[in-house]
Amino acid sequence: MEWGQILALVAAALAVILPGMGSSKGVGLSGETASGVSTENPEVASKLLVLQLLPATHGIYGFLIGFMVFLNTGMMSGTANLSTQAGLYVMGACLPVAFTGLFSGIHQ
Repeated sequence: MEWGQILALVAAALAVILPGMGSSKGVGLSGETASGVSTENPEVASKLLVLQLLPATHGIYGFLIGFMVFLNTGMMSGTANLSTQAGLYVMGACLPVAFTGLFSGIHQ
């Protein structure tokens, strides 16, 4: 296994794991708030469910980016042979998705 392939795998893992963590934390925080609001005003419970689902989309986006890395680098077909430079390109493409998904999932 070459360094480019390792970098691409690490990038895909970060693109899936970090937005998933942010999404989980965001859904938990919004769920706590929604449960408090719905105890005082039960009529708005259905509207609060939509707000709880919004942070979950970040985890889905991260998963899709990880899947796209696997498809476009040839890892799914077993033909992956990436140079170190190509692995760094993949890493550079995945890190913004990873960190944006982490922090925006928590703060949404």
